[in-house]
Amino acid sequence: MRKSRPERPGGRRREGSSAMPVVTVQQGPRSTELKRELVRQITDAFVDALHVPAESVQVWIHEVPTDSWGSAGKLTADK
Repeated sequence: MRKSRPERPGGRRREGSSAMPVVTVQQGPRSTELKRELVRQITDAFVDALHVPAESVQVWIHEVPTDSWGSAGKLTADK
């Protein structure tokens, strides 16, 4: 038999509360300050949307140099 999950205020269930979300962001280089803010906002979005504790959200930032990716047939460094 499956245990029922506790109800949240307003009658919403804590769906997926045991899951550990992992978010991967691929982007060009940014300052530490901008990355700090990005991680905070992504974490807040997962806390709000999935009702998980902030401690369970992991954000991995993979920075790609502008000379290592391209779009529309050109390197990003050449734009």
